[in-house]
Amino acid sequence: MTNLEFHNTGPLDPDGDMAALRGDCARMVPHWAAPDKSVSRPVSPSLIHGVRVPAASARLLDAMSDYGD
Repeated sequence: MTNLEFHNTGPLDPDGDMAALRGDCARMVPHWAAPDKSVSRPVSPSLIHGVRVPAASARLLDAMSDYGD
């Protein structure tokens, strides 16, 4: 049996409310940098190639139930 140890790395309140979550997010804002907005250009169809999936992965996906089953 594995003994998992968890160390508190900050103020974490699992029963916190939305105000506490918003406060946590506001304190993290200075640590995040938003990338400059870039305009995506269309890709030429000649550059688009098929996706290759290994047979084992295809079988695994085929055996999974579809969403909503």
